[in-house]
Amino acid sequence: MNEEDGKPVSEAQVTYNNQTYQTDKNGFVRVPLSDFEQTLEVQKENFKGFSKTIKTSPKSQTINVLFLPAVNATEIQEVVFQKKAKFKTNDITSVEISAKEAREVASLAGGVEGLLKTLPSVNSNAELSSQYMVRGGSYDENLIYINDIELYRPFLIRNSLQEGMSIVNPDMVSTINFSAGGFEPRYGDKMSSALNIYYRQPEKFEVSGEASLIGGRLTTGFASKDKKFTGLISGRYRNTNLVLNTLNEDTDFNPRYFDLQSYLNYQFNDKWSLSFLGYFAKNDYEMIPKEKEVDFGSVLRPLKLTVFYNGQEDDQYKNMMGTVSVNFKPSKKLHFSLDNFAYQNREREYYSLASGYILEAFDEEGNPVAGYDAGGQIDHARNDLLVRVAGSQFRTKFSPDVNTDIEVGVKYERETIKDFTNEWQFVDSIGYSNPRDFVIPGNLDTSALNLKYYIAGQNDINTTRVSAYAQFSKKFYWGRNRIFINGGARIQNWSFNKETLFSPRAQFAIKPDWDMDMLFRLAGGVYYQAPFYKEIKDLTGAFNTDIKAQKSYQIILANDYEFKIKERNFKLTTEAYYKKMENLIPYYMDNVRVRYSGKNNAEGYAYGLDARLYGQFVPGIDSYISASYARVYENIDGKGYIPRPTDQRFRFSMFYQDYMPKFPSMRVNLTLTYASGLPSGTPVLFDSNGLPDYLAAYRYQKTLPAYKRVDIGLTKVFIDQKDNKASGNFWGKFKELTLGVQIFNAFNINNTIANQWISDVNSTPQLYYPVPVRLTGRFFNVKLEFKL
Repeated sequence: MNEEDGKPVSEAQVTYNNQTYQTDKNGFVRVPLSDFEQTLEVQKENFKGFSKTIKTSPKSQTINVLFLPAVNATEIQEVVFQKKAKFKTNDITSVEISAKEAREVASLAGGVEGLLKTLPSVNSNAELSSQYMVRGGSYDENLIYINDIELYRPFLIRNSLQEGMSIVNPDMVSTINFSAGGFEPRYGDKMSSALNIYYRQPEKFEVSGEASLIGGRLTTGFASKDKKFTGLISGRYRNTNLVLNTLNEDTDFNPRYFDLQSYLNYQFNDKWSLSFLGYFAKNDYEMIPKEKEVDFGSVLRPLKLTVFYNGQEDDQYKNMMGTVSVNFKPSKKLHFSLDNFAYQNREREYYSLASGYILEAFDEEGNPVAGYDAGGQIDHARNDLLVRVAGSQFRTKFSPDVNTDIEVGVKYERETIKDFTNEWQFVDSIGYSNPRDFVIPGNLDTSALNLKYYIAGQNDINTTRVSAYAQFSKKFYWGRNRIFINGGARIQNWSFNKETLFSPRAQFAIKPDWDMDMLFRLAGGVYYQAPFYKEIKDLTGAFNTDIKAQKSYQIILANDYEFKIKERNFKLTTEAYYKKMENLIPYYMDNVRVRYSGKNNAEGYAYGLDARLYGQFVPGIDSYISASYARVYENIDGKGYIPRPTDQRFRFSMFYQDYMPKFPSMRVNLTLTYASGLPSGTPVLFDSNGLPDYLAAYRYQKTLPAYKRVDIGLTKVFIDQKDNKASGNFWGKFKELTLGVQIFNAFNINNTIANQWISDVNSTPQLYYPVPVRLTGRFFNVKLEFKL
């Protein structure tokens, strides 16, 4: 028979048929049964309210009965703060995101990031991009893990049109945990956030897929009869040509994105297991621009830019990764894992674009105003990048009891970066190059023709990076209050700049014994942005060996309040945070590319307040509303504090799900976003000697328009495993079948992601025209999903 759940005790007594039986040294009671008994009723003395009836065989035999600890024994009771995830996490700053909702959300970016951007702490004003900013940080300050293996994004991508698909495949996802700051020591050295995703293991053979107007995916899962060998293999294809045609320009686009992922597991026995995670992605972006018209300016001074192009852009991005993990679990209390990984990123950015433009101003009656507002521009780049990272990480976890975890890990990486940069821009206005000294139009200008900027470099480095961490987690009772502590530190050394980082981190939570269900959380520590390819490269194209890691001191105070309205569960989460930052590297936002100055010549701070209401606004379906206020400032070379390019300010978002009560198979999900405009992005300027002007940000303090967007997904469920089960030889093989219509940018709002800085013959270094770079318009997508 099965033993009663619980833990054995050293001494106890059981009374049966007026006879007392004593536990043995292992805490078991052996009770002889008579031939005629069908059941055995045992009553435990000195045990708290225990009475149990156990069915047995009518034959005489001896059985083992396992009891819970006695009242006078040491009781180990698990302290639970929230619903357990499939993959246990000790990070109290972590938010669990539904994998099912991540697959269903209407988002052009697709996948997990589409849902992630509706959280209050996350900001992204680019619907085609899977990148995001968290609490004033840049796109490069976010950690991404799949099965505890750190991932890298492409480095040269400069706008969201080129980016393609997220590396995370939503069909393969089991658990999603996201921390917006104050995360535990086992996560790496970045300043903003940590996203940890675990892929699932199928229990039987399955096939699922999706087909839409912008691409499709196909996923196959399998498991052996004994469940020892399982696997997931998935391929995706995407082409956003139809979406890009909603832009107000005449351009031939041919963006093609493809990836293939696999996750294989083999369980040798209860103690040993082996897994493999593989990834390959190839993104091709071709663009031949022809003509573009942009209306901008103000009501009092309307402006119009007309641009004619010649040339093309051809970019390629190839990423591949392989990880082999060995797991050894000698007991329930001890776990060892060894991960061996290799990553390669091969990127090519080639373009030669010549353009001629006319900038027109109009009077109050709409008539053109005469001016010297014509010019030309040549943009050229031959940029190649090869990044290879290979290494191993060893981690161990010891859990002496259900409420205590001790974790230690060490990681070794070998990094190779081969970078070739040749990029320049020439700007001309009526035969004069810019920048130049101002000359009254009509007078002879004898100055030389100069490039606006020229960035060139040939870098080849081989470095090693060693890191380690240790952390202790404990849950316990303080009186009748539940307490959680998590603390530790990590250390890292990089051979390139010979800098050693030490990052202590701590978390504390208390759940008071109140009638109201409330949890208070406090987290903080020292967090670094460990430099890599982008941070060490300055605006001349060279690598700076003296660069140091950016540093931040963080503190987060949070509260979770769970309550019910009309028997529906709701949760209100509020978080306040403050960051003090040192050794900052100023950067410029070029669409979604971050260009760093390559110098630790700034300091800054960030603060904000996040709120999120999560619950069943509609019975049986979860939705949430998010709001945040955030500011981030920097002080470059002591010139004073100004907003950083990622200064978010106010943001409101919603993820809402609903269904028709009389037709529950008709469902809808809606994502709504309103975000204050970001700083417009300072143009990368160079002085007359060809050196970067790092203080240009102080002369360009404009703000983009607010970002407003609504995406709607309408779905009709034909087959599912609830009320719409199918039958028959053909349809009976389907577990799920849905047909949906997605409306992206439902209100056709012309959002702006950046400014293109245009000059004319009258322009000076203090006068450029910020021409908005628009995002996509309204687009209808049809999507068919199935699962066998």
